[in-house]
Amino acid sequence: MKNKSQIISISLIVALGGFLFGFDAGIISGVMTFAGPEFDLTEIQSGWVVSSPSFAAMIAMLFSGRLSDAIGRKKLLIMVALLYAVSAIFSALASSYEMLYIARMIGGFAFGAALVLAPMYIAEISTAENRGKLVSLQQLNIVFGFFAAFLSNYFFNKYNTADSVSLTDENVWRWMLGVEFIPAVLYFLLLFFVPKSPRWLYLNGHTAEAKKVCIKIHGDEVGHLEIKSIEENTATDQKKSVVKIKELLNPSLRFILIVGLVVGVLQQITGINAVYFYATSIFKQTGIGTDAAFSSGVLLSTISVVFTFVAIYLIDRMGRRPLLLVGVAGISVSLLVCAFGFNQATYQLKQKHIDQFEFSNSSDLESIADKVYTNDVDFKNEIKNIIGAKVFNKNDGAILEAATTINSTLILIGILGFVACFAFSLGPVMWVLLSELFPLKYRGLAIGSIAFINSFISSIVQLVFPWELSNLGNSLTFFIFGIIALIGFFVLVKILPETKGKSLEELEKQLVK
Repeated sequence: MKNKSQIISISLIVALGGFLFGFDAGIISGVMTFAGPEFDLTEIQSGWVVSSPSFAAMIAMLFSGRLSDAIGRKKLLIMVALLYAVSAIFSALASSYEMLYIARMIGGFAFGAALVLAPMYIAEISTAENRGKLVSLQQLNIVFGFFAAFLSNYFFNKYNTADSVSLTDENVWRWMLGVEFIPAVLYFLLLFFVPKSPRWLYLNGHTAEAKKVCIKIHGDEVGHLEIKSIEENTATDQKKSVVKIKELLNPSLRFILIVGLVVGVLQQITGINAVYFYATSIFKQTGIGTDAAFSSGVLLSTISVVFTFVAIYLIDRMGRRPLLLVGVAGISVSLLVCAFGFNQATYQLKQKHIDQFEFSNSSDLESIADKVYTNDVDFKNEIKNIIGAKVFNKNDGAILEAATTINSTLILIGILGFVACFAFSLGPVMWVLLSELFPLKYRGLAIGSIAFINSFISSIVQLVFPWELSNLGNSLTFFIFGIIALIGFFVLVKILPETKGKSLEELEKQLVK
């Protein structure tokens, strides 16, 4: 029991990098409500600020696996935690769009490496019986990070009032970003208390230390079984020092590479990070108002936490394949529900609404009073042409709340359904599968390479999402994501293997031909 709790503690510490990723990704949805108007950002510039960490993460993901093979998982994780802290401080102090962009890129290097290293490390200290749930702790930390971010945004927005001296529209976003420094420092300090990966130690010839770590974290009986399994599998791997990326294209690895790529691409191309990053903006589109949009973000993250616990409970019982298939099917249905809900919306500003607006040129909107719009794109473009994009972006919550007639409950159900299904399937299962599919000598490079592609897709989705909402509209945007998820479901039915209950060494013998 003592050893079990020790492994869980170690896994939770290592997975804190996921918490920081989730916090950073979630906090930006509230930040852009204030930072966007302050720096007078265009839609493309806003997209770049939001997506900049993902572009940096791509680089980090591509090299972090191989770098961790050279210097060790633990050492690189400590460096990652330091980068998180630096990013938080410089983001909060940003005096320009360019400085904010660079500071967030520094954070991107951190969470790119953390997302690769954590599942790799956790898988390497786990046994076959608990590997699924332990690797899933990374996703749990990610969604806890989102929860903390949305909760933080909600309170910062709540106490940012006209009477507040310390919190104003000009500085509240700096506080939102700056608080990330606290968990980053905690992460940095706690990492000094985790052991090195025993499988990495074996692969690098440190057999005595590896045996010591195995026995310490697993106990004598299980520890010696793990040692035996590792020894058998790494006997030949130690002779090969450097693995080249072209080796991932070997025919023997083709099947698992295809599976990894399909799951890695599907996780992001369905739009999960766009929904998280722009949650406040999306909820504003329903016309529920700014305050309700922030509180809905808290609800969204709560659902994500709850269903991640569902994944942790089921993943080693039910298996990876059923969870993934059920989840992806649910994602498709949920996104199509959102598309249908937005398609039914109408937009109309009445004179009484216009009279209540407090921005200076609100009276200019009288020219479209009582005019009904059936398309959100046409409505928002008309408003921007009349009062200007900057004024609209600063007051979009109030304008959309007054003008929108929509089944907001249906939209909320669709978005929460999407998040729930993602939380028990694509979110945790992808990282579990990637940590299981590849042999030890290829693991760092393979996970890093697939994570690179995963992050590239994520950054593109985040970058174009504001443009999609403005030019394609809410309905068509969610319809596209829903169809992509549906196609992904049928592909997974065809190719997805089951990996539960097998050691990493057993999986290598089964999947690598």
